[in-house]
Amino acid sequence: MLYTLLLLYVTENWKSHSIPISTKIRPMKALVWPVATYGCESWTFRKNEETHLEAFQMKVLRKILQVSWTANKTNEWVLNKAGVKREQLNTVKARTLAYYVHTMRKQGSCREKEITQGTIPGAHRRGRPCTAWVDNIKT
Repeated sequence: MLYTLLLLYVTENWKSHSIPISTKIRPMKALVWPVATYGCESWTFRKNEETHLEAFQMKVLRKILQVSWTANKTNEWVLNKAGVKREQLNTVKARTLAYYVHTMRKQGSCREKEITQGTIPGAHRRGRPCTAWVDNIKT
């Protein structure tokens, strides 16, 4: 129920021509981004997921500015018009790094720290290893 009211409020405000763009950006940062990046500390990012996150950011900004994807406007034009930067991916990576530091700071041996360090005993599966969460921290 609350989500429906929130969505109705946000879309009605985004369609209004009397509200400045900077005012439309504030609810986006306060309401849309936290929902979109919930739990991002544990995400394993590949190039594909990074592209999807940036595409979502551009889709929301185009919706705020009421610019169709067929309007032949570049992403840089949309970012300049909205007065924002591509900061979402850097925010997600910073939160992931902060969570990693928090996990490594724990005293003693805990299951979470063992999993992150990869020190759990046992055999590995055959084939190419999956992308590990720690590999994203190193890059």
